[in-house]
This record gives sequence, structure tokens and C-alpha cells, in this order.
Amino acid sequence: MRKLFLALMMIALLVTGCNGQHNSTGNDKIRAGNTIIVGIDDEYAPFGFRNDQNEIVGFDVDLAKEVGKRMGIEFEFKPINWNNKENDLKSGNIDIIWNGFDITPERKKNILYSKPYMDNRQILLSKLGTGFNVYSEYDLAGRIIGTQAGSNSEDYVNRNKKLKNSLADFKTYTTFKQAFEDLENGNVDVLIVDELAARYEMSKYPPKFELIEVTVGPVTEIGIGFRKDDTELRDQVQKAFDEVVKDGTAKKISEKWFRADLIKSRR
Repeated sequence: MRKLFLALMMIALLVTGCNGQHNSTGNDKIRAGNTIIVGIDDEYAPFGFRNDQNEIVGFDVDLAKEVGKRMGIEFEFKPINWNNKENDLKSGNIDIIWNGFDITPERKKNILYSKPYMDNRQILLSKLGTGFNVYSEYDLAGRIIGTQAGSNSEDYVNRNKKLKNSLADFKTYTTFKQAFEDLENGNVDVLIVDELAARYEMSKYPPKFELIEVTVGPVTEIGIGFRKDDTELRDQVQKAFDEVVKDGTAKKISEKWFRADLIKSRR
């Protein structure tokens, strides 16, 4: 009987220990001064990606580093599968999603957001010289269309049955790097992609793609995502971020990556 009791006690202690570790929130980490884990797609230039030295760099990486410095806390950048980002956040695998993260009504059910800091829209990208006559999203009928899995574009197409049913095929990719390669190889006709990412891709490499100036779905805003109950972490990040905007540092970071100040002004 005594052995059974001790065994049960050991199991209880193990479960409690595991739960305590699993349930450690961003609020707990910020109070303790522990490292905050930022989830990113490390193949999503210019927001977060690896340079030639295999270092994680990018627009949002620079913003996050500046915020972390002002908070006096370390931000660690952790590559994740973008299609699994909300599960990674909920499970505690990461504490923040900061990587060109669109704010949508559906996501707001599970995500606590910062104030939006950029506007974003989804546009079309085709291989150079294809000459597609596309004036609206419905002119894509009969073509093979691609986008990133877990993106706002995928959500929009899946909700819009009329559009999706008109397509010859709708492909999704783990990363946009894979999508760009498939477009270049002719395995997909058109990509739906964030305008900022598309313009950066075109500016960095020899001309091989062209933009189709058609907006797919609604114009969205970009924000920083947190667990629903991590209000303390969100508020401290927001306070530091507001300082970065107010003193012009965010403007300089935007101009470094986009050659323009795309930071939303505070109302």
C-alpha cells in the first residue's frame, strides 16, 4: 500500500512539473526576465530570412531586436512551419509571432494582437513574359494558382468557393521560396503573395517575374501576435514598440528594407 502511495505521489509530482513548464506564459517570462521566443518563417524575405552567412535577418527581425533591447530582454528567433504557427504559440513552443503577420477576424479569435504597424495587400505574381490578361481575381479561372500554406491568401481562396472552383488547381507551399521556384519552373501559372514580399523578391534578383496589379481579397494590416492571456507581455512589447516608432527608429528600419517609410502613424 505504501509503495502504491509513493508511486502515485511520484506521478503527481511529474505531472505537476510538466504542466508547470508547459503552462509557463509570456507573462511569466517577462516578469522573470527570461528569453522570449519569437516564431518566424526564416524563408520569408524581407520580413525574416537567412542571409549568405546563414544568419536570421530581416525587417521584422530588426524591429524585434530594437524592441527587445529597449525592454532589456533577449528575443530568440525560432524558425517554425508557418502553417502550424497558432499551435506553436498555444503550446508554448514560441511566445510571439512576428513575421509579416496579417491581422484577420478569424485569427483574432485565438490571437492577441499588437496595434497594427503596416498595411498589406495580396497581389499576383507571374513569370516574366507570360502576358496574362488579368484584371480581377476572377480572370484567373482555368489557371494553376499557388500561395503559402497558412497564409491570409490561402484562407481567402478557401472561403471564396466561386474563385476556388474556377481554378484549374490551387497549390500551397510550406515557404514562398518553394512557391517562387515552382513559378519559375512553370509548375504554377500565378502566385498570390504579399505585395511587400513580392516587390522585395523582384528587387533583389535579375528580372524573372512580373507583378499583376490586382488586389486579391481585402487589404489587411500587419501586427505582432501573442497568446490570448499574455496581456502583460503584449503591453510591454507595445510600449517599447511605440517608442521605436516615436523616435524615428522604425522609420529608418523601414527605409533600410523597403526604401520607404511604410510604418503606420499612431493615431
